[in-house]
Amino acid sequence: MRAVRFHRYGPPGVLSLDDVPDPRPGPGEMVVRVAASGIGFADVQMRAGLMRAMLPDLPLPYSPGFEVAGTVSAVGPGGDPAMVGEQVVGATPGGGGYAELAILPAASAVSVPKGLDDRTAVALLGQGATAVGVAEAAGLGPGDTVLVEAAAGGVGSLLVQLAKRAGARVVATARGEEKLAVARSLGADDVVDYSEPGWDRRVRDAAGGGVSVVFEGTGGSVSEAAFDLLAPGGRMVVYGTAGGQAPSFDPAAVYQRRLTVVGFVSAMLPPERLALLRDGAFALGADGGLKPIIGAVMPLGQAAAAHQPFEDRKTIGKTILVP
Repeated sequence: MRAVRFHRYGPPGVLSLDDVPDPRPGPGEMVVRVAASGIGFADVQMRAGLMRAMLPDLPLPYSPGFEVAGTVSAVGPGGDPAMVGEQVVGATPGGGGYAELAILPAASAVSVPKGLDDRTAVALLGQGATAVGVAEAAGLGPGDTVLVEAAAGGVGSLLVQLAKRAGARVVATARGEEKLAVARSLGADDVVDYSEPGWDRRVRDAAGGGVSVVFEGTGGSVSEAAFDLLAPGGRMVVYGTAGGQAPSFDPAAVYQRRLTVVGFVSAMLPPERLALLRDGAFALGADGGLKPIIGAVMPLGQAAAAHQPFEDRKTIGKTILVP
């Protein structure tokens, strides 16, 4: 089979399409003929070597990719043969999703719900669960004014929809007119380019003062400015650091302004809790209440080109690789 791998850490160009042996499932595993593989920001960071401070060095060459959907082609010893031919979606335990065939643990593979195709299911698998969990952690209500950072991204675009579904007023930030137009199309009440000086002042003006909720997934100076936009009694949910720097804010202000700061990391949730969030995202997707944006669909051989927009911060929605 063919699989995308990198033999050394580096820029997108280190990704190559290699011929490798077909995987064989062990006990509790299945082989999936991949129809869609999602690109996540973690894949980009791992390929660039930016996660080596937190994780041990990867066994090189390494095939990235943790989100796959497709058809079960084989099950391991003791597996249910009735699963062969079933359309499933799931997370690989150690990468390997950028390939024609991938191993999935049988326990983590779920049938693609009716009403969803492979690509939509992949888009909702991780990012949908994260967005639903972040929205729940914020306790959104009709009286809220919500700041959604990176509102045209995979998670941000879903958070705009969830906030509007909860009846909140949404101020969305993104980089460039194309991304701002996406946020508008999702229902954002106001949009602000946060790559421009004074963006935080424009958010404050649009919100008529401070905001009651911030969905923080950027980190660094953006998080500091967003924190300062919170009105007394406001809430911030921190769920990522796409900018590469940890969130920055004054802890004393949490006390002085009666603020709540909550961290949300889906990878650290109990499996049963993560499954509930995933199923909630799937249910919303199946009934049309949550529509992930599929920003780009590219063949495996163009994996390097698919990674480049992440480097340039030009991605919109979910990027999908297909065999």
